[in-house]
Amino acid sequence: QVQLVESGGGLVQPGGSLRLSCAASGTIFSIGTMGWYRQAPGKERELVAQITSSLSTNYADSVKGRFTISRDNAKNTVYLQMNSLKPEDTAIYYCKAVISRPPSYTYLERWGQGTLVTVSS
Repeated sequence: QVQLVESGGGLVQPGGSLRLSCAASGTIFSIGTMGWYRQAPGKERELVAQITSSLSTNYADSVKGRFTISRDNAKNTVYLQMNSLKPEDTAIYYCKAVISRPPSYTYLERWGQGTLVTVSS
């Protein structure tokens, strides 16, 4: 069984910062692209940022210059550093990873349970 566990969400004032973490655990052979998505109330889930195994990154236009995604392959962990937070960043943030595990070694998408980020004064 593979699990993704997010942490680091919470309440922050506009202009503040938060750092989200997502750790993959279980029997893992390899992890491909990892990413962060978010879903605000009444809206569809959207991509925030993603990072490949070769450390190429991609960001949503709304977070470019404010958010930074990184990963630690030794720890099977992906991070999202969020700076200059705005009320419109309020959402549940989900981690996603493409993971290969035995016995099939097929790469499959896995999602975390989500962590709530609230930006409010």
